[in-house]
Amino acid sequence: MMKKTVFVASFLMAITLLSPITYAKQSNNDSTQSSMRYYTLTPNIITNYVMNDSRLGYIRLQVDLMLTDSNQLLNIEHHAPLIRDCIISIINQQSAQQIKSLAGRENIRQLSKQKINQLLLVETGHTAINELLFTKYLYQ
Repeated sequence: MMKKTVFVASFLMAITLLSPITYAKQSNNDSTQSSMRYYTLTPNIITNYVMNDSRLGYIRLQVDLMLTDSNQLLNIEHHAPLIRDCIISIINQQSAQQIKSLAGRENIRQLSKQKINQLLLVETGHTAINELLFTKYLYQ
């Protein structure tokens, strides 16, 4: 009876200890199969915006793009100047209040993502941008 109890306890402990290892292996395999990819626009985008009293403000952005398909990376690299121009055009149309507020920043981010996907659809036939992230956002 004692041997059976020890065997059952050992068996349950082995199953419990091996389960996280199996789960970790499955998680790693799932992440390697993902086709998401990040692309950083370099160099940083530096441009001006008009402040309320007709003076110029300064903004510096680092933009990272999350691509839905890593196969689109060559298209993104090829069209990087078009993407940069699109973001600069959007920034130049914003008020100082929009640039400085969190809600405005989010609107700029969403609008940029939308416009870039529209441009890429026309140029490449694909909307490759899943997310557009401002990883650096400095204004003065």
